[in-house]
Amino acid sequence: MYPFEAIIWDVDGTLADTERDGHRRAFNAAFAEAGLDWCWDVATYGELLEVTGGRERIAAFIVEHRPALPAGVEPETLAVRLHRAKSRHYARLLAAGAIGLRPGVLRLLRAARTAGIRLAIATTSTPENVHALLAHAGEPGLAEWFEVIAAGDMVANKKPAPDVYLLALERLGLGADACVAVEDSAPGLRAARAAGLGTVVITVNDYTREQAFDDAALVVDGLGAPETPVSVLHGRLGGRSHVDLAALADLVRARHPETS
Repeated sequence: MYPFEAIIWDVDGTLADTERDGHRRAFNAAFAEAGLDWCWDVATYGELLEVTGGRERIAAFIVEHRPALPAGVEPETLAVRLHRAKSRHYARLLAAGAIGLRPGVLRLLRAARTAGIRLAIATTSTPENVHALLAHAGEPGLAEWFEVIAAGDMVANKKPAPDVYLLALERLGLGADACVAVEDSAPGLRAARAAGLGTVVITVNDYTREQAFDDAALVVDGLGAPETPVSVLHGRLGGRSHVDLAALADLVRARHPETS
């Protein structure tokens, strides 16, 4: 019925709006716990999001901002320790119910399952963070809905490199033309397109709204819900107020008419 067999999801900023009040708060908690006077405000964290991967983000901050470091500790070692502590604080935020799925996400996931569309994840986050988010997203057994979880530490290069998407495709046993990607950022878009995915839907957030998404099939400010209809920033949604499987099918057919 549908001209695609799987939807591959990014996690941070896409499945859930995790960055500003999730990961950023957890980083700051890790810094305070380590006795560091570092504090990433909203604007600073937005700049650091250009670097994919939490450990890499810490390392980039050290290089670019040159903060005071603990005596006798190598920057790389410090980044690993801080990232480990940050993951622990992030898990606590999730367990406290501080972060939920973005509007429309659960609706689309349920529709995909009902239609027999396979679900996968391609993320720069760690598997532990992904499972923690899914475990506390308010839908029992949500992690089991995803046949494949391909994470950043499973591949040599993180987004915008295509590695994590290529891993997801390999484990799904599907070609790129059989899948649709849902992302929130320009690095994610480049990663999916470099892996050969022709249809990428971008659902922006406050941090990514101004990024360039010319190569995306559709750019929206969310997936839509009764109280939050979609605003289309790029592409066409065919008059719908939300993104659904039929809309995704239309996008695939528009980009690949031979699938009609």
